[in-house]
Amino acid sequence: MNLPNIFNFDLTRLSEPYANELLKINEQINEQGLVITLEDAKQIINTRDKVLNNYGRVELSLQATEKIMKLFSYSSFINQNNYVRSINDLQETFYYLRNETKDKISDDKLIELMKDLFENSCEGSIELLNSLLEEFSVNYRKG
Repeated sequence: MNLPNIFNFDLTRLSEPYANELLKINEQINEQGLVITLEDAKQIINTRDKVLNNYGRVELSLQATEKIMKLFSYSSFINQNNYVRSINDLQETFYYLRNETKDKISDDKLIELMKDLFENSCEGSIELLNSLLEEFSVNYRKG
């Protein structure tokens, strides 16, 4: 196998299958009054790919994105109008935090921490969430 070809793989070829995978989540988030379209799903995937690239990360599955979508669909601060934008922002927050904690905390625990802070301390403010998580990551690295 030619290793340089791995790093030059065109992720846009995965956009449609990944987007279709995210559309399956509609059955679960619809209970909360939320629905994503194929275009929304593609936007979420594109944002994920850009964030991963910016942070020098590789993810072979959508598990983290799916967990974020499902868990945050229950937020009292997220509605149909801000759902996709919120998911995109939360993906960036999540992968930033993964880097800052050097992958030593599980995805589930990070996403649960994000959700808890988002709901209880931040009252739906992504900016405040990012600030609190920055403080958390600094303290985490200090031990």
